[in-house]
Amino acid sequence: MQEYLNTFIRSVFMENMLFTYFLGMCSFLAISKNVRTAFGLGVAVTFVLLVTLPVNYLLDNYVLKAGALLWLGNVFEGVDLSFLSLIIFIAVVAATVQLLEMVIEHYLPALYNSLGIFLPLIAVNCAILGGSLFMQQKEFPTIGIATTYAFGSGVGWLLAITGMAAIRDKLQYSDIPKPLKGLGIAFIITALMGIGFMSFSGIKI
Repeated sequence: MQEYLNTFIRSVFMENMLFTYFLGMCSFLAISKNVRTAFGLGVAVTFVLLVTLPVNYLLDNYVLKAGALLWLGNVFEGVDLSFLSLIIFIAVVAATVQLLEMVIEHYLPALYNSLGIFLPLIAVNCAILGGSLFMQQKEFPTIGIATTYAFGSGVGWLLAITGMAAIRDKLQYSDIPKPLKGLGIAFIITALMGIGFMSFSGIKI
């Protein structure tokens, strides 16, 4: 249980996809103008991570790695399909996003319209693919740990974009110098939030 909690806390705060690795910045800056829309996108990203990362974990460990197909028989002992990892991971992400897009369009049309082009673009959100590639790099011992990492990464991204949207919403009542309005002040706030999240890196868990 301790390992699950440590993995979750690290993925949310110390290894935050946005403020540590700056993955998914395009949709983060574009959608973080409205809290409700930002929260909706954050939930969607979390869902996609929760589905794709465990699936990619299973594919990586039981199909793609060198010797992963040994369960089919000794004749497959030397088979190494790791060169297909990237394209397989992308295919899983794209299929999941397509399914999510159809569900949101049918049941949440208002959110679908507010997200616009950024909903299908979750398929190319580097935070999603980054999660699977980090999973491969970190070599998690079980699918449970990998799923916890996926959930924590999604929650971290959700926390970041929702917090940014809340700050930008309040900035409408602030006297910001004209050259910094819009993306200018958004970049400054992102940097300050990133510095704030860096303070968690000193925590030992």
